[in-house]
Amino acid sequence: MLPRVADSLSFLYLDMVRVVQDDTGVCAQIQVDEHRTDLVYIPTAALSCLLLGPGVSITTPALTTLARHGTSVVCVGAGGVRAYAGILPDSLTTHWLEQQVATWADPSRRLEVAVRMYRMRFKDADIPQSVTLEQLRGMEGQRMKTFYKILAQQHGIGRFRRNYRPDQWDSQDPVNRALSAANTCLYGIVHAALIALGLSPALGYVHAGTQHAFVYDMADLYKADTTLPLAFALHSSDNPEQEARRRFREDLRLLRLMPRIIQDVQSLLTPPHNTADDDTDDEHSERRDVKMVHLWDPKTGVLPAGVNYAEGGT
Repeated sequence: MLPRVADSLSFLYLDMVRVVQDDTGVCAQIQVDEHRTDLVYIPTAALSCLLLGPGVSITTPALTTLARHGTSVVCVGAGGVRAYAGILPDSLTTHWLEQQVATWADPSRRLEVAVRMYRMRFKDADIPQSVTLEQLRGMEGQRMKTFYKILAQQHGIGRFRRNYRPDQWDSQDPVNRALSAANTCLYGIVHAALIALGLSPALGYVHAGTQHAFVYDMADLYKADTTLPLAFALHSSDNPEQEARRRFREDLRLLRLMPRIIQDVQSLLTPPHNTADDDTDDEHSERRDVKMVHLWDPKTGVLPAGVNYAEGGT
């Protein structure tokens, strides 16, 4: 079986090391000084995803071993706050990608996921049974305006209006600049988590028209706990963007957010009527092992491969 996403070693972040393969296994070489190089062996069989930060170099034999053990490799920025590229192993199941496509392609199921996202953000929300996506956006907008007002009052900065204008960046107030910078950091972490699961970052349920639509959907679930309080705390900063990026990396525990993102994504993509009967911990956290490629049939569903389906075939 492949490792569980919920395990403590599911995600490993490396920075300023050289990753190589030796006779024992995959290890990270850490240059201590001119005469000393420390070796730290990486438990590749127990990893779901290896995050390679700035200053990391990796050899082809090491990548081959990671792929053989079913470990995804994602190239990220410092602290994981950017996601530049990902390498997925052949053994990675397409289960969650299929769930994403199925729920995204069906308008009713897509709306259902959007509603569940809204409930995750606002747990006390009273949502009408026949709510539309337009109504949901309006409700979300009102909630966020109220949250902005509360944070502004707490920090004594008067009225606040969210304004993201890259062409007028220098003229924006410190909170808006800090919030945009911190959000970008959050997007990188969410992006890396989605890549690790083999999902498409482009197929969003609320956002659309961008390769990061699903990233923005999922990131919205965590802004109230992470980037928003941080941005308002920097309302008097002389360099809010730099401060936001630095404090986000320092204050946020990457290995605590990653499992939360994974669990939330898998919960959203799992049909609600199945969660009551199944073992949800195993269902949501296990990266399922795929022993054989299957065939798809529009009437009967999944069929076993390696079978001759010709009439009278042997």
